[in-house]
Amino acid sequence: METQRDRQAASAAAAGLWWVVLIMGIVWFVIALVVLRINETSITTVGVIMGVVLVFGALGEMVAVGLVEGGGWRIWHAILSVLFLLAAIWAFTEPKQAFWALASVLGFMLLLVGVFEIARAFATKQENEGWWLSLTAGILYIVLAFWVSQQLDPVKGQLLLFIVGIFALLRGISEIVLAFALRSAGKQLARA
Repeated sequence: METQRDRQAASAAAAGLWWVVLIMGIVWFVIALVVLRINETSITTVGVIMGVVLVFGALGEMVAVGLVEGGGWRIWHAILSVLFLLAAIWAFTEPKQAFWALASVLGFMLLLVGVFEIARAFATKQENEGWWLSLTAGILYIVLAFWVSQQLDPVKGQLLLFIVGIFALLRGISEIVLAFALRSAGKQLARA
């Protein structure tokens, strides 16, 4: 059973690592700066980031292999880990191709979101006076999906870079805010 003292010790240990979170926030700002320049370096950067994410996914699946009981699920986690590693290697060796693959997936995801929004608009038409807003958003998502899915359209790449850059910028802000909140919590724990 965890005591109050154990929780305070764990909180103090987490608060002591506030500077790690601050560094991660700064790294996200640098990534945003590189990506939002929207040039060839941006495309390569997104491809490499995709490789890093795939490596972390592979590591997570490797951990799951050790945690899951039962042979069937272990095999699936092991297979998924290998696939993530192979995809990461591909993303590191061909970062521009990885970027364009990500752009294609983005188009598919926007299509699914658009179809869902249209279905929700018609399903809630009786109860929701603003149903037409969902319908309009769904149609715009579908138009955006087809626009993004055009492989030869350089604007698609710019849109994806803008989305990734804004995400990195927002992630950097949230990490820095979290870092200073942890630091403040650590100071309060030290006083108590």
